[in-house]
Parts: sequence; structure tokens; C-alpha cells
Amino acid sequence: MKQENTWLKWLFLGAGLLFLYIPILSLIVFSFNGSALASSWSGFSLRWYQSLAQDRALLNAAWLSLRIAFLTATAAVVIGTWAGYVLARKGPFKGFGLYIGMLNAPLVIPDVILGISLLLMIIEIRNMTGFPESNDIFTIWLGHVTLCVAYVSVVIQSRVRELDRSLEEAALDLGAPPLRVFFTITLPLIAPALVAAWLLSFTLSLDDVVIASFLNGPGYTTLPIEVFSRVRLGIKPEVNALATLMILLVGTFVIIANYFQGRTKQ
Repeated sequence: MKQENTWLKWLFLGAGLLFLYIPILSLIVFSFNGSALASSWSGFSLRWYQSLAQDRALLNAAWLSLRIAFLTATAAVVIGTWAGYVLARKGPFKGFGLYIGMLNAPLVIPDVILGISLLLMIIEIRNMTGFPESNDIFTIWLGHVTLCVAYVSVVIQSRVRELDRSLEEAALDLGAPPLRVFFTITLPLIAPALVAAWLLSFTLSLDDVVIASFLNGPGYTTLPIEVFSRVRLGIKPEVNALATLMILLVGTFVIIANYFQGRTKQ
């Protein structure tokens, strides 16, 4: 009976992995296809990578998305870490329920509603102050940070709750100020969670279509919007080539993050 359960587990695991990774592997394989048709294989070729190098619109969109994702992940980790720490260590306090509700709102609000709300807010601020002059990288970044902070706070909160509070309390008893305790004891202990939260925020920002479609402006088309506009007219092989490069980039980040997490645990 136990052996049968083991085979069943491996069967479901294999089916799940195939379901997840066969589309990705197909995309990578067909990025090296000499034919423009995804339904036929005409031999190995780097033709579409050469074509991608000449596609300035797609490359500019990719570079813009990478910059926004990097800035978003960094800002979201900084803000979300403090927010998650307050949730785990400083509550409950007056208005704690409202604080949790406002912080977690982006998790449950549809992206369409969030995008419209941020757009209306930016328009009102622009009418009152004249800033920002137009929708650009800043407005997209602002929308993505608003979304990602909620996810970062959840990750950090769960990690901080698992920490042994006696370490922080011992440092406080020895006279260390709370801010120094946070940076010298708490922060190194939650470093793996910080890396995970940063990668999650980077991926969410890089993948977003809805919020960016409301907050972008002329000349600030992100990669998902550019790809989506092209896919509606048919999948072009250059998109496969760019997606392969993005998978390689993200995969490298994940491997490096797992390496440092493993060293931290050791």
C-alpha cells in the first residue's frame, strides 16, 4: 500500500511539473526555430535573436520594464519590511484594524479598480500641484509599489513572527536602542525573506499589464503591454526569443538567491 502511494505521489508530481514546464520549454525550443510558423520546425537557427537585436521597440519596452521592476522591488522591500515588522511586533494599537485593512487592500482589490483609482489620484494631484506633468515611468512605478508593498508585508510579517523574540529582548536589555536591534539582529535574520520578497515584487512588476496600461504615457510602453499588443495580431518569433532571454535572467536571479539563502541557513 505504501509503495502504491509513493508511485501515486510521483505520478501527480510529474504531471504537475509537465503541465507547468512544457509550455516554457516549447517557447524556448521554438525561439531557435528557423521558420516563422510555430506549427513547423525547419531547423536550428539564431535568426530571431538577430531580428530581436534590431527591434528597438521591443528592446526599449524590455529595458523600461526591467528598470521599473528593479526600482519597484527595491522600494517595496524597504516600505514593506517596515510595514510587516509593525504588523508582527508593534500591534495591536489604536487603528490597528484600519492599518491592516489599508495595507492588505491591494491584495483583494481587482487590478482594474486599483489602476483606475491610482489614475484618478494622479490626475487630482497633477491638477493641484502640476506634478507629475504626464504619465511616465514615475506613475507606473508608483502603481507597482502600491501593489507590491502588500505582498512584501505579508512575507516579512510571517518571517518576523517566526523569530525568537528573546534575541531582540536580550539586546534591548543590554542597552541597545530599538533601531540598532532591528538593523543588527532582526534584519540579518530575515535576510532570506527579504530576498524572496524582492524577487516576488520584481516578478509582479515585470508581469503587470493592467495597472501599467492605466498609468503609462506616450513613449512609456512596458514589455507586457508591447507583447500583448503584438500577440493579438499573431505570435511573432522575436517574442519567443525575448521571452527566452527573460527566463534566463530570472532563472539566474533565482539560482543566486537560493545559493545565498542556503549559505545563510548553514
